[in-house]
Amino acid sequence: MDRDDPMLGAAGNLAQALGLFVVRTTAPPRPGTGNYWKGTRMISDLGSGVGRAAGMAEPQDLAAAVVAVRQAEQPFAGRRALVTGGSRGLGREIAVALAANGADVAVVSRKVGACRELAEGLSAASGRRVSAHGVHVGEWGALEGMLDEVEDAIGPVDVLVNNAGISPLFPSLYELSEELYDKVMAVNLKGPFRLTAVAGSRMVSRRGGAVLNISSIGSVRPEPAFLPYAAAKAGLNAMTVGFAQELAPSVRVNAILAGRFLTDIGKAWDVEAVEAENATTPARRAGLPSEIVGAALYLCGPAAGFTTGAVLAVDGGRLASGL
Repeated sequence: MDRDDPMLGAAGNLAQALGLFVVRTTAPPRPGTGNYWKGTRMISDLGSGVGRAAGMAEPQDLAAAVVAVRQAEQPFAGRRALVTGGSRGLGREIAVALAANGADVAVVSRKVGACRELAEGLSAASGRRVSAHGVHVGEWGALEGMLDEVEDAIGPVDVLVNNAGISPLFPSLYELSEELYDKVMAVNLKGPFRLTAVAGSRMVSRRGGAVLNISSIGSVRPEPAFLPYAAAKAGLNAMTVGFAQELAPSVRVNAILAGRFLTDIGKAWDVEAVEAENATTPARRAGLPSEIVGAALYLCGPAAGFTTGAVLAVDGGRLASGL
C-alpha cells in the first residue's frame, strides 16, 4: 500500500477520498526504464475487510470526494512558478492566474522595472510571494544564475513557463540580417532550451515538476512575413516532445500553440488582414489574453498528471479550419 506516493497526484488524492488505495504488484522502475504503472491495481479500502472493485464507492465516500475537490480550489498552493516574458501579454495573464491559484511566482523579463511593478501589485492582491527578475532569456550563460536568484527569492521552482518571445518586422527574407535572425532564434528557442535543461534537471532531482512552452500556430502554418519566428517556434515544438522524454517520468513538458491574441503586439497588425482572418476562423475573432489561462493552468497543474509531450492549439479553431 502506498497512500502518500507523490506520483499519484490529483488522481491519487481523489482515489484516497473515495476510500481507494493503490497496491503496486511490481517495484517502480527507475526513470526511463519502463512503465511506472505496469502491474498496478486499485482496490477498495472501505474498512469492511472485503476488497471491492474501484469505483464502487458508497454515498458517504462520494461526500468525502466532494470535500477533497473543494479543498483543491487552489491547486498550486505550495508550488513555485517561473514565468518568462511575464510582465505583459500572455505571460502576465499566466503569472496572475498562477498566483491567484496559490503559487508563488517569479516574473522574468528583460525589463525589470515592469516586472517589479507587476510583482508588487500581484503580491499585494494575492498574498503570495512574487519576485521580479531582469534577464535577457536569449543569453545562454545568464540563465542558470537567474534561476539561482529566483530560487533564493521564492524557493525551488517546480513550474516553468517559457513564454518570452519576439517576432520583429523585417523588409524581406533576403534583406533579413544575421543579427536579427540570431536574436529571434535566441529568444524563442535557444533560451527556452537552456532554461528547460537547467530547471528541468533540478526538478528531476526533486522528483516532480512541469514545463509549459508557449508556441504559436505559425509554427505549423508558416508564412514569409514571420518565417524566422515560425522556424524557431517549430523548434520549440520539437523541443517539447524531446524534453518530455528526457525528463520523464517525474517532470511533464507540454506546449500551447497560441493563435492570435489581443495583446500589445496587436498594435502592429494590419486591421483589414485581421478582419479577413477572423471571418474564416471558427471563433470569428481573436482571443482575449485571459483565454489562454485555462489551458495553461491545466497543463501546469495536477489535473494533467497523465499529459506530457502534448502540443495543444488554443487558437479559436484556426488550425481546424484548414486555412
